Amino acid sequence: GVGPSDASPDEGVVEDLPLIDEKAVEQLTEGLISHYLPDLQRSKSALQELTQNQVVLLETLEQEISKFKDCNSILDINALFSEAKHYHNKLVNIRNEMMMLHEKTSKLKVSGINI
Repeated sequence: GVGPSDASPDEGVVEDLPLIDEKAVEQLTEGLISHYLPDLQRSKSALQELTQNQVVLLETLEQEISKFKDCNSILDINALFSEAKHYHNKLVNIRNEMMMLHEKTSKLKVSGINI
């Protein structure tokens, strides 16, 4: 029961217990549940849908990230190929210079000049 404002909230509870109407408690409980349950069920289904959408979004993001990783790998491979081509050209130039030097030294030897 509701007592004076200066009384303790717990005061008189034990005495009030036998007066509690079980039927009224049951009806109040059912009323409270029927009032809040539909909103809670809608919230639950909305949260489930949101969770499913988040899972789909995460999977999509993972696929996009792996595509970017693949692109980076391709760029790295392209850089390696261009570097290899650069060094191959250097080797070809060195070989050509060595052949030209070899020809010159051979001509000089034929001319009788010792090197």
